[in-house]
Amino acid sequence: MANSLTLDIHYSEGMYFSIFEMEAGDIEEILDIETQSFSSPWTKAMFRQELDLEWSKVFLVKKSVGRLKEIVGYICFWLIIDEVHILNLATHPDCRRNGIATSLINSCLKSSILAGAKDITLEVRKSNLPAISLYRQFGFEVKGIRARYYSDNREDAIIMWLDLNRYRKRLFP
Repeated sequence: MANSLTLDIHYSEGMYFSIFEMEAGDIEEILDIETQSFSSPWTKAMFRQELDLEWSKVFLVKKSVGRLKEIVGYICFWLIIDEVHILNLATHPDCRRNGIATSLINSCLKSSILAGAKDITLEVRKSNLPAISLYRQFGFEVKGIRARYYSDNREDAIIMWLDLNRYRKRLFP
């Protein structure tokens, strides 16, 4: 079954990208990106569980290829009361550097602000300099370290926060 609600549409490098909410039928495509992107990928059961949590959202970017739509990125986040936690963000390796992650973060931030969120947080691997740079472009600031956070290699996580009230003016001028 196709997603019925398009959240946003973007154009980059001669292609159209649409943002949708994840449905159960999207999980296999998401898993392909997940396993190509992370050394400790989420499982099918983990993504399926996100569909059952009322505070969880998973947004997808689908690229139009003729009449087909192919998933090329996703973001998973939780909205609990007035705080958002970004849990997972990935773009297909063949589609990186096309603004997909930027579009996903923007959609997450817009949705979060409209839902009344005040702050947003995430953890990122200390070695993931491109991601840290991207988050800083949105105004995220380093607020701490989670020592040996990642189970695969015991790498530290950098904790980043963004005050959404500061960011609101950029999204809704």
